[in-house]
Amino acid sequence: MNRFFIMLTIFPLVLTACGGTPASSAGTVDPVILASTTFLADIAQNVAGERVEVESLLPFGAEPHSYQPIPQDVTRIAESDLLILNGVEYEVFIEALLENAGGERIIVTASDGIAPRQTEAHAEDGESGESAGDEASDPHLWLDPNLVVTYVENIREGLTHLDPDGAAEFKSNADAYAAELQALDAWIAEQVSQIPAEQKLLVTNHEALGYFAERYGFEVVGTVIESFSSDASPSAQQMASLIDQIKASGARAIFLDASDNPTLAEQIAAETDAQVVTDLHLESLTDGPPAATYLEMMKYNVTLIVEALK
Repeated sequence: MNRFFIMLTIFPLVLTACGGTPASSAGTVDPVILASTTFLADIAQNVAGERVEVESLLPFGAEPHSYQPIPQDVTRIAESDLLILNGVEYEVFIEALLENAGGERIIVTASDGIAPRQTEAHAEDGESGESAGDEASDPHLWLDPNLVVTYVENIREGLTHLDPDGAAEFKSNADAYAAELQALDAWIAEQVSQIPAEQKLLVTNHEALGYFAERYGFEVVGTVIESFSSDASPSAQQMASLIDQIKASGARAIFLDASDNPTLAEQIAAETDAQVVTDLHLESLTDGPPAATYLEMMKYNVTLIVEALK
């Protein structure tokens, strides 16, 4: 998907409607800015600042891999002027919603310009259509804050096309937030340095922490579900293989998102010395602490990982 799609018949109207008047001025209609997930909405709001409001299509705690749309989602997309997606086939539910919603809007793909990690698909995934032997792309780029800097730039461009008069404000906000992301990256590197190198081993529910591991020097020992989506099921052979991998490596913990079912991880933990850490927030923010913003989400996750492994 390109960075943003603009329907040619509506593009001049978008610029005319938004040009010359801030969204909050009297007599104008505020543009509807919609992001697919809560963490994307927060990232985008930092770029938008006080000029426009960004809403999340998915509610807090929703798992995008297995999300089942509701009729109101179609209405919200139909009313949107700008829609922000992660891309890399993360929002598998969005195509049908767009078809049903109709209308025209700017679509920003936040991950555009980043080459995603590729791996061989291990199991049949009915949602994505991946079969064993296929190449699959990892959509979890936001778990490396350096890559989120690219998200910020793509979102800034989309907002500027929607509201050209806000360009300077969006640029200032984007620069300030990029600096916060760089500071977050430095903080994470400092925190994970407390973990001995031989203990920087990650086991997760599904393949979500690949970018995080690459950035901060972890090894991903294995996953309960050998897929980038949590909406899949492991075979008995895969479970047995993971148990062997954990025993051989000495991995200390299995890390789960708060939305993950811990049953399989607990079965694996019972066969190994690993503990199960169940409260990471990888796919969604929380409505208040501990992960109310993207920055807080990352810090909370890192703190749990460090405490479990150091």
